Amino acid sequence: MEQRQLGDLWSVSALTLGGGGLGQIWGATTREEAVATAKAAVDAGITLFDLAPMYGRGEAEAVIGEAFGGALPDGVRVTTKCLLGNPGEGEVLPKFEKHLMRSLTALKLDRVDLFFLHSNIYPDGYTYAQNDDVKDLWATPWSVYERDVIPAMEDLKTRGLIGAWGITGTGLPKTIMDALRHEAKPAAVQAVANLMDSAGDMRRYEEPAEPRNIIRTANANGVGVMGIRAVATGALTKKLDRPLPTDDATYQDFAKAEPFRELCAEMGEDPALLAHRYALSMDGIDTVILGVKNRDELSGILDVEAKGTLPPEIRAPIDGLRLNFQVPRIPLDGEPL
Repeated sequence: MEQRQLGDLWSVSALTLGGGGLGQIWGATTREEAVATAKAAVDAGITLFDLAPMYGRGEAEAVIGEAFGGALPDGVRVTTKCLLGNPGEGEVLPKFEKHLMRSLTALKLDRVDLFFLHSNIYPDGYTYAQNDDVKDLWATPWSVYERDVIPAMEDLKTRGLIGAWGITGTGLPKTIMDALRHEAKPAAVQAVANLMDSAGDMRRYEEPAEPRNIIRTANANGVGVMGIRAVATGALTKKLDRPLPTDDATYQDFAKAEPFRELCAEMGEDPALLAHRYALSMDGIDTVILGVKNRDELSGILDVEAKGTLPPEIRAPIDGLRLNFQVPRIPLDGEPL
């Protein structure tokens, strides 16, 4: 498998195995099959597992703990996350420690290689277009990020509990880019990487989503980029695997993506597999996180990765659909990357 440099960190496989499928949140599987899938991923050259306690209430982390018994194969690394929200003063580090220790216990490890702040980051005083009344559960103000999150992350790093730290880049784009330019910047960012530039139900703001600007800013500042949502939570597949209301973001993306499915039919391509190959071919993406739940799904995407990046004759008609079209953000004159 192709190896790529993850920012200023280390070499990583082009594909990362995510915990969503292993944790059974992307469809039914079994612990036995999830363990077998994790082992098959390593055998195929995957060197990173992207995990979190919320993936099956600890199930994904338990799968990795069982699969490798606390002794990861040479060169294999793991991440985990904390959905911080907006805790009270002095509570950030204790909350990080609590979540991290729970993850380490499930993983049977004494450290993780990357620990992600899995909350939106927003400017103080900002009002979200959706769910603003409960934003303290899933979003962190910039002042808390700068005053408390950064020092807490550095403390965990100094103590050897984490190798490095990162942020999930699905919040307000300008604030995410401010974090990537900060003097104390994260080592990695998880950024949307799909042909629609859609974060789906993770987007709660009115402003245009700017995943490619986020990726570009990360690249310019030596921050590693882990691509997420390659199939836009199912919108870029043949059919939705679950019933959704018509006002659901994924349902709307699925309807918008009909021209892509028609193009895939003309090309004789499976939409989900082509969407993954597109994500792997995007500029600035160091690794693409997979949500597969069994060895059959994994095998299909391994075959896609082996084909390499998309040639112009396939990439051009996909881009020509303009499914990622949105009103762009106009940077201020002289604004640094």
